[in-house]
This record gives sequence, C-alpha cells and structure tokens, in this order.
Amino acid sequence: MPAPAALVTGGSSGIGEATCRRLHELGWTVYAAARRADRMADLAAVGINTLALDVTDEASTAAAVERIIADQGRIDVLVNNAGYGSYGAVEDVPLSEARYQFEVNVFGLARLIQLVLPHMRRQHQGRIINVSSIGGQIHEPLGAWYHATKFAVEGLSDSLRVEVSPFGIDVVVIEPGAIRTEWGSIAAQNLRRASASTAYKQQAEYVAAVLESTSDRTPLASPPDVVANVIARAAAARRPRTRYVAGRGARVIVSARQLLPDRAFDALISNAYRMIGSRAARAKGAAPSALPSSPGAGG
Repeated sequence: MPAPAALVTGGSSGIGEATCRRLHELGWTVYAAARRADRMADLAAVGINTLALDVTDEASTAAAVERIIADQGRIDVLVNNAGYGSYGAVEDVPLSEARYQFEVNVFGLARLIQLVLPHMRRQHQGRIINVSSIGGQIHEPLGAWYHATKFAVEGLSDSLRVEVSPFGIDVVVIEPGAIRTEWGSIAAQNLRRASASTAYKQQAEYVAAVLESTSDRTPLASPPDVVANVIARAAAARRPRTRYVAGRGARVIVSARQLLPDRAFDALISNAYRMIGSRAARAKGAAPSALPSSPGAGG
C-alpha cells in the first residue's frame, strides 16, 4: 500500500514546517508548499518534497495540485496552514490590506479546497485540515480583520463538512493558541505600521508587546511541535474530531469565551492585554501607558 500523500501550505516555517517533519516521520509522502521554496532546503534534505506556492495565485495553486496528482495519482490530506496576522484598528487599516488578508487566509484556502475536492471525491476518501486559531472563537482589541478571516474559516469549514461528508471526505479545524513562531512579530509590525501613531496608539503599544512576546521563549506560548502533533493525529485518525484546540491555555480561553457574557469577556481580554503588555513593555524598556478603561462586565 503506497504511503498517503499530504499537501501542507505555509511549510517554510513554524507550524507548517513542524507539521511536514512530523508527517514525514510517520511515513507520509509530504509536499511542503510556500512562496519561497529556498527557505525549505532543510526539508528537501530529509526527503520532503517542496513546492513554490503562492495561495493568492491561481496558476501557482493549480500547478501544485497537478504536480502531486501527477506524482502520486492521489491526494489524501490537504493541510491549509498558510496565513498571516494583520492587526490594527478598523479605522486605521486600509481596505486594500484587509482584502489581502482575506485573499491569503480565506480565499487562498478555499481555492485549494476547490482544486483537491474532485480528486478526493473520485477516491471517495480525503481529509481537509484547516488551521484556524482560537481567534476564530474569540476576539482581541485591534485584531478585527484577522479575527474576521478566522471566523470565516470556521464557518466555511462547518458548511463544507456537511457538503462533502457523503463523499467520504472529512473536514477538520485546528485552533492553536499562542505559538512560538515568527507570526507574532509580523503581526506586531503590521499593527505598529497601522496604529502606532494614531488615536489608538496606547492600545497598539500593549497589543504589539503581547504579540511580540509569543515570538520569544515565553511560558505563554507553546512550540510549533505541539500543533504539528495535533495535526498529525487529526490526519491519521479513523474518525477525527471536527475541531482540535492546541497549545498552552488555549482551551481555557475558548471556554471563557463560551461561558462569559460579551461585556465580561471584553473586560477580561482588555485587562489581560493591559497586564501582559505592560510587563512585556517594561521588559523591553518601554514606558508604560494605559489602555482605555475596560468596559464593565454585564450582559
């Protein structure tokens, strides 16, 4: 029996790279895909196939799927991991940037799903694993556009799961919490570019400090291997769960959102960002300033 074939997007670093390595260790035929194939030389060196793929480019996505079908004759698992965080106040972020984040995080993901589904239907077997975030269940200050994309991934995945179930295809959502990758520093850069010198600058200072802290060896964040192991488990399970929450503290945060009224959660998240952001800012030698008062808890 040939090894199952998996396509993993965002394979050049972080969760994507760790997932490629874990699936390869388990005997899968892995295709790691990212915009910059040169950053995946270490993966190629251990026998993982690498592909240059830009999820916002139609020709690029089609060529990647065609390559796998030509090589393997099938595709068993698609791991939609590519994505990025663009933070900033809704008032400050240009709509062009908001649209691009949807292109990467939602429409690029959806196009790859469209491309693999005919092959999975023909096989009457397949698994689509969409890497969302606990950000698809909760909200943060200055993260509206990012959270909008992740809420969209959650809704798309739920409807898709019902649509493709009759064809033997599973749809799984992975919801990581804070993970130690370059994602946090990139999100913080985008945030500062958008809102560091606007009316939202006080909030931006703290939120950026929190985001940057996840790129360090902080106890608040988990290593990418934690998520990679969960993805590998979801890929191999006979009957996978529809959702997996991964990472230190992630389940507690999601549970708090489910249990608390809206304004109570608003107060919780604002106070947490003030405390963590102030501590991180002091550690970097920045002068602390206050976030606006948290809304009172209520219904």
